[in-house]
Amino acid sequence: MARRVETFALQGSKGGRIVKKLIVFDLDGTLAESKSSLDAEMSALLHDLLSTVQVAVISGGDWPQFEKQLISNLPQDERLVNLSLLPTCGTKFFQYAEGWKKIYTEDFTPDEKERIVTALKQALGVADFKVEKLWGEAIEDRGSQITYSALGQQAPLEEKNKWDPDFSKRKKIKAILDPLIPGFSVRIGGATSIDVTKSGIDKAYGIRKLQDLLGISLRDMIFIGDALFPGGNDFPVKATGVVCISVRGPMETKAVTEAILACLGHCPHSQAAGAGSMSVFGFAGHQPQ
Repeated sequence: MARRVETFALQGSKGGRIVKKLIVFDLDGTLAESKSSLDAEMSALLHDLLSTVQVAVISGGDWPQFEKQLISNLPQDERLVNLSLLPTCGTKFFQYAEGWKKIYTEDFTPDEKERIVTALKQALGVADFKVEKLWGEAIEDRGSQITYSALGQQAPLEEKNKWDPDFSKRKKIKAILDPLIPGFSVRIGGATSIDVTKSGIDKAYGIRKLQDLLGISLRDMIFIGDALFPGGNDFPVKATGVVCISVRGPMETKAVTEAILACLGHCPHSQAAGAGSMSVFGFAGHQPQ
């Protein structure tokens, strides 16, 4: 698939400008493979980042997925106070204060849930994509988000990566679903998922909540994600004006994180460890056409 490369540069601390204060990551497809745990290298990079700046993670996954994929694979120390977690595309918000505390949640009413599930089933019937095997439930109620996972919630990564690598199947389902549930936001996420939230309650909403609750301006944030294309569940972040970096998986995320740490003069896990004196660094992001 043809991809457009987006580039930009950030001035480092040695260049006389303020370094970004908050780095926001997507989870699935960005920090880790779909529904997989953080590996040791990514954990170490995030731990280093938490010693210097605020970090947040926004994902379509619910809180139990955050606990399994992310929290259980990070060092359990005082740096967690610098970490904010926003499950279900920013419809929930957790911060650490001697344990994880829920700050808010934007849950659906029972009637809203019924409308969404009915519309989803209708759209799937019209799209008529055959799925030979399901690993668990395909439609999951996450309280503040309804998520459709085409192969089921527990599908193996290998199968998920083969089902819709170019997003075409989910784009067709979304095009059918959108007019069926006006007033709700429908976004593509993960490897096989479609996420439905209340209209206006999406990752852009989560970014603005971070701005309000942490007191950090949008210009002092960076967002890193793999679904920044139109219709992707990271795409709403672009409307906030936050600098966005599009990646194609955890390996690219590691490279971006190492560059940020190098700019901050703290990157012991990469070849850029001695690059703290550099005043400018650049990233190449990738966005599907």
